Amino acid sequence: MNNNKFAYLKSLILLSIFSLFVFLTFKYELWSVFTNKDRLIEIINTYKTLSVFIFIALQIIQVVIAIIPGEVTGFIGGYLFGITLGTIYSTIGLSLGSLIAFYIARFFGRPVVLYFVDRKYLEKFDYLMTHKGVSISAFLFIMPGFPKDYLCYILGLSKISPRSFFIISTFGRFISTFMLTLGGSFIRNQYYKSFLTLSVITLIVILVFYIYREAIELKIRKFLHKSL
Repeated sequence: MNNNKFAYLKSLILLSIFSLFVFLTFKYELWSVFTNKDRLIEIINTYKTLSVFIFIALQIIQVVIAIIPGEVTGFIGGYLFGITLGTIYSTIGLSLGSLIAFYIARFFGRPVVLYFVDRKYLEKFDYLMTHKGVSISAFLFIMPGFPKDYLCYILGLSKISPRSFFIISTFGRFISTFMLTLGGSFIRNQYYKSFLTLSVITLIVILVFYIYREAIELKIRKFLHKSL
């Protein structure tokens, strides 16, 4: 009986989460909003005194709905709030969104995670689920171009503790968050040369990691295999 009640509670919570995100998606046309810088700025500015909370909420949503790109919202943080506050607000939203994704995976398990994460990523990094791998997970969060939102769900299925996850997801995202915020601030203040320089450096770093991504992933697998 207790198991039936627990299963019912899980289903009810899951239904509530899906209903909330479906409502927000249709009400604010989130699929198009998250890829439109001008539309995002307009929506956030509409709420004036609540703009900070709206921005944080948008950051949470783009993490939980992992297929939504987060580059635009990170950029907007710097554009609207400046480097320091933009980084802080983005970090709050991303950290909360990461925890929500983590607990969705841990609470509901793999079948539900497949609704949020592309199966190919889940299978590709399936080895993380059988290890605590704190240092490896931290590296993956730092690595440019890695799907960090998917990683939140994947690690929710792993043996890593919530405390360790919170630490590595928060600090692991910091560099990319800061870079996006910095870029937004440069555009707001019309520092176009600085923005171009930042963009070129970022693209080079991402390109290097992309070229050697398979070698990096292979070394990670070998490292975990030896640690068993």
